[in-house]
Amino acid sequence: MHGKVDYKTKAQSISLPTKMIVDGAHVAALSGRTYATLNPATGKVLADLPAGSADDVDRAVTAARQAFEDGRWSKLTPATRKQMLLRLASVIEENLSELALMESLDSGKTITDCINIDVPEAINSLRWHAEAIDKIYDQVSPANDSSLGLIVREPIGVVGIVLPWNFPLLMLAWKIGPALAAGCTVVVKPAEETSLTTLRVAELALEAGLPAGVFNVVTGDGPDVGEPIGRHPDIDAVSFTGSTETGRRFLKYSSESNIKEVVLEMGGKNPCIVMDDVRNLDAVAAHICNGAFWNVGQNCSAISRLFVHRSVKDRLLEKLIDVAKTWTVGDPLDPDTRIGPLVSTVHFEKVSSYLETDGRVVVGGKVFGGTTIEPTIVEFSQHEGRHIREEIFGPILSVIPVDSLAEAVALANQTEYGLAASVFVGDGTRALRAARSIKAGTVTVNCYGEGDAATPFGGYKQSGFGGRDKSIHAHDQYCQTKTLWVDLSSSEDGV
Repeated sequence: MHGKVDYKTKAQSISLPTKMIVDGAHVAALSGRTYATLNPATGKVLADLPAGSADDVDRAVTAARQAFEDGRWSKLTPATRKQMLLRLASVIEENLSELALMESLDSGKTITDCINIDVPEAINSLRWHAEAIDKIYDQVSPANDSSLGLIVREPIGVVGIVLPWNFPLLMLAWKIGPALAAGCTVVVKPAEETSLTTLRVAELALEAGLPAGVFNVVTGDGPDVGEPIGRHPDIDAVSFTGSTETGRRFLKYSSESNIKEVVLEMGGKNPCIVMDDVRNLDAVAAHICNGAFWNVGQNCSAISRLFVHRSVKDRLLEKLIDVAKTWTVGDPLDPDTRIGPLVSTVHFEKVSSYLETDGRVVVGGKVFGGTTIEPTIVEFSQHEGRHIREEIFGPILSVIPVDSLAEAVALANQTEYGLAASVFVGDGTRALRAARSIKAGTVTVNCYGEGDAATPFGGYKQSGFGGRDKSIHAHDQYCQTKTLWVDLSSSEDGV
């Protein structure tokens, strides 16, 4: 682990990408326009990036379509695609330190998380999906002696990938892993706030030997790049991670264009339940703070609502206060920092508005440096108000006392979202029954997390639509299923 001074020194000399990648080439926007990407910790400009437009999207889609149709990627043997994706993962690993620093500078994420979580997990995701390529079998349907039914999978074609700003590199890996594994070509739009690591990975993909046109990146904002991707008639599928509001738009774009497949991973207002029979409140408090404050709460699966049995509420709050105080606020390039700045001043203004509350502030509530909010816990007497309904996407945890597990589950389900939840219950049977009763895509029992690369990630209700990221299930959304019906009637010689 490098020290703080080392990271600051490395940051001064790091080379940042400044061009889009289209058809294997570094290109500027056709309009010549650029926009500045800022360091959230300092407010200073990191780089000027191409401000793409519908014309740039069309140029990238044309390249991706040609690369798909001529088979330079889609017609490769599964074993060959596997080896090339494994090579890409290894090249990323060779540049781990550079990518981690780039991610921290661009997003405000702590260097410790980038070094230990984001980049390693992105590499692991790519390797997992690469290894799955030659282990996914097609099927034969039950038929009769005169027929043979083959159910085969084919790559869906050109995939538009629209990324969020909170986990730029990891979400890229979650999506390109299964899409490229299936044989698709991609046009990626990174979030305009956090485009650097996506551009760098696209460069590394070319170094790893991926053919030109397979992995294209167009930078820019939502109206100029995201919407044209959603509406493009030659894109076969879109995978989007971001807000529910924006996700709705992609369904509209699809319905008004070519009815392309749409996969949405969207917002959450995730509950955590703690009952009076839990055995170790210290461990529970550590899990809850990690769930609420990791990545400064800028996480769609973050714990946002805590339902705790009234009889243990005060004891748990004491422990939560102690743990929250260990989440050090500071410079994200300092390895000891656990809480850095929010991604932008606009997002800071939104999150900080929740510091004005009728609830009782248990700990936190202070603002540092103009864009940083310390870990904050607010207690409410009732399950109502904007803190309870709305996705805050910042380090603010709302606590509501309950009198029973049934009450906690009922309140947990009182939301338009259904992405993730956590249940801390001592009795295993009660814990599993509660987990089964919560309407969410991922429910952790006596821990906080999202599973691993082998478990699907996505949501119920307004948290998700059309498919899942991660796991073998992620491959389905980048494939078409085709039936081949073969007539095996007896030939003239009777065989």
